[in-house]
Amino acid sequence: MRRIVSCLALLLALATAGNAAQGGANKEPLKIKSDTLNTDNDKKTAIFEGKVVARQGDMTLYTDRLVVSYSGPNNEVSQVEAFGNVRIVQEERQATGAHGVYDPKLARIILDGNPKVVSGEDVVTGRIITYYVNEQKSVVTSGPKERVEAVIHPGGKNAGAKP
Repeated sequence: MRRIVSCLALLLALATAGNAAQGGANKEPLKIKSDTLNTDNDKKTAIFEGKVVARQGDMTLYTDRLVVSYSGPNNEVSQVEAFGNVRIVQEERQATGAHGVYDPKLARIILDGNPKVVSGEDVVTGRIITYYVNEQKSVVTSGPKERVEAVIHPGGKNAGAKP
């Protein structure tokens, strides 16, 4: 079970982008490249579109479109949402899906659209993968035609890895 949590911890990478935007604990600069950037102060959004690559430290997020929403008097990040070909890479771990949402108030990341988390040779898939950042807890749910699947290699490269 600990290895599954370790595998799902990669989803924390989405949280890193939101945390950095709020001036969180990660002191690494957040670098975002895209074909276009549209900001709307009335709607309080920043939309990066076209081959979006967001890097911070050893984490890289790739997506077609990244929408950062902010609110309040200090323009704090209220949500980070990735649309299309979402891929998060950190060292030997990778998470993919069609859509991902990070909610900093709930400290929750949701990855859907055929989500898959791979760590070394270990793989977890389901209909929706939810990671609760502060609790280091994850929930993988199935759908009507699919079940949750975890392939874990005992004694593999990640044996004994901490989340």
